[in-house]
Amino acid sequence: MGISISTLAWEQATFIRNQLENIEQSLHPSVTEDEELVRRALFAVRNKSVNLDRYVPATTTLYATVQDVRLTHVTVHFRNNEINCDCPQAQWCRHKVSVILALFQYIGSVQDWAAKWRTKKSLNLHMLASNRTPENWLAMVEEVLTHLVPEGRIVEQQFIAGIVDTAHSKLRKHLPFEREWQPIYNLFMEIAILNRLWKQVDLKRAESSFGTDYFEYFFDRRFEIIQNTIHELSGKSRLFATDPFFDTLQILVREFLLERHYYIGRRLNIYLLFWDTVFIEKRRAEEELEILHGYQTSKISEDVPLSTVFNVFHILLKDYDSLKQNLKSITPDQMNVYFGLAKFAHSRNDEMATNSILKAMLPLLNEYISGYLKPSQRQMYVRRIHLLYDNIQLSEQEELMLYSAFGTYGVQPYSQYLLKEKRFGEWVALHQLYPSSISYLETCGLKDVIDEAPEMTLPLYHYYALEEVNQKSRMNYKQAVRIWKMMKSAAKKSGKTNFWDDYIQTVREQYKRLRALQEELEKGNLLV
Repeated sequence: MGISISTLAWEQATFIRNQLENIEQSLHPSVTEDEELVRRALFAVRNKSVNLDRYVPATTTLYATVQDVRLTHVTVHFRNNEINCDCPQAQWCRHKVSVILALFQYIGSVQDWAAKWRTKKSLNLHMLASNRTPENWLAMVEEVLTHLVPEGRIVEQQFIAGIVDTAHSKLRKHLPFEREWQPIYNLFMEIAILNRLWKQVDLKRAESSFGTDYFEYFFDRRFEIIQNTIHELSGKSRLFATDPFFDTLQILVREFLLERHYYIGRRLNIYLLFWDTVFIEKRRAEEELEILHGYQTSKISEDVPLSTVFNVFHILLKDYDSLKQNLKSITPDQMNVYFGLAKFAHSRNDEMATNSILKAMLPLLNEYISGYLKPSQRQMYVRRIHLLYDNIQLSEQEELMLYSAFGTYGVQPYSQYLLKEKRFGEWVALHQLYPSSISYLETCGLKDVIDEAPEMTLPLYHYYALEEVNQKSRMNYKQAVRIWKMMKSAAKKSGKTNFWDDYIQTVREQYKRLRALQEELEKGNLLV
């Protein structure tokens, strides 16, 4: 080898200790499979089944073999902080662990390390899982997360996805065998992990920094998994024995909404999802409303608009008078929450509640879009909110208020509204006020205007053609000719052939010094 194993171990002591910390984080003594893995790794070291065969100083690579059921090869890349094994097991396997422990025995006590690792075992997850109760399931989550994230540690938001995936991989080993129990187990673990971990994630920084997109992606991914699990659960009949688990889920979802902080819109989405598809009994809704009215104020997060949460149950119980009374106090900073509430009412086909909420939001839309949303969020928000408003009947004044609030972000939906009302002159005026491109005009209904009132489109074609000419390049001149061809077709369709002849001659005369443009005009057969 050219260097003693002892010298190598001391040289790479930092790497070895870091790998042991990684092992401690990844493997939990309460998980039967993890405990067995470490036990077999320790046995391999004691039994001298680990051979550190060859070290290459130039690449700082150690080649080792472990005598197992078959000979297994392990490669340690010290420089790259990597350890690889040719067995099929992902992440930590007994071969990798045994090699790290074989190196560690030269700089520390393997026996002391094993004893310290085993002291972290406080509960046996297998025993908890075999006695199926909500309390035991919560204890399993607490045991796994306490190991991954010790009490008091604040987790940076970029690490949350890895922690959650690791927790699920450990808890999934105790998934019930009965198929009817599997969806509720998965759903219970999703909510319990999210609720427990939320307290220790640095969400204040995530909500106010560039980490927002990362965390929102993580949350949306978990939300999609929860949706799919609920969909799977809704297709199965409920067992009487699952009632206590649904009762505990109700408590967890309530805690998640009322007692956690930040991202109120997403917390409310979880709450609404459960009350829309999981908690469907009227009795349960009445009990929840009563609990909310008596909830200890000091426990409620300051970002929770409690009156809005009451509105969820006014919708469920069809108490429209109380709903309308609460809607009188809506403020611009609550608009995102009420948007979720409107979607909730619409998903339940409750036309009266949807109508009441959306009309209460209408006077505040302008202030909310321009003052509370980032510019990058406005286009998507306008598109989504417009889909909701499309489902209710608005007066002409309310329609104008809506599209006025949308501003430049609502040009497309306002165009569709004007076409529906056959107000083609206003459609043209709108696109002269907010110029864009011919391709965008086509998405806004240009073809319909050409079919119904082709003469109205002539000023628009003129504007966009001259915009291309002013770019003063042959490519732009070709695009201008294409637009003039459309204009010629519209003029012919509207019976304005003489106007077209005069117009194109004027253009030719006005730009007679632009030789390339004159050539393109001749190629396009636009000249008389």
